[in-house]
Amino acid sequence: MGLPKLNTPPPAIANEGSGQYRRSAVRRVFTRPAEVLSQRSVDVDPFADDVIALAAELVATMRSSPACVGLAAPQIGAGMRVFAMDLTGHKKARSCAGLVVMCNPRIVELRGNVVMREGCMSVPHLTGNVARAAEVTVEGTEPGSGRVLRVSADAMEARCLLHEIDHLDGYVFVERVLDASGDIFSRKWYA
Repeated sequence: MGLPKLNTPPPAIANEGSGQYRRSAVRRVFTRPAEVLSQRSVDVDPFADDVIALAAELVATMRSSPACVGLAAPQIGAGMRVFAMDLTGHKKARSCAGLVVMCNPRIVELRGNVVMREGCMSVPHLTGNVARAAEVTVEGTEPGSGRVLRVSADAMEARCLLHEIDHLDGYVFVERVLDASGDIFSRKWYA
């Protein structure tokens, strides 16, 4: 007679999206030069009620803009290390973990380098060419469940992960452009 099997989940789940989020209020998106966008965010307790509510607001706010594929807490005025992303159906996505909402993300691995055009809801009138890793692995915790998430991504999804983590570190993409005089462009629909 052996020991009974325990139904415990693995400590890390690769490329699996995070859970479902209840309907929540759409928050205002802060734009440059708002101070919250240039400050490093603080680590959070993924079980805290305000963090769980923030996660739902990030998802609702991200989904309220059809072109938005990711949103970090500083962009809605919260200096906390939480972001949401979903590249489902994006034409430039190769990998796609679905909806991911992550607390306290950390970059585990970076590979390659590629330059692509980026935009951001916090810099709504501009896009720019930014060099980022072609592939990335990021780990963090799912708000509410405490489940460890591990996302390995490439192409547009890798770019989105790095872009959102930059927000948590106090950077917006225009601070990462290769050449400020030649690599920042007006968005076509604003021109």
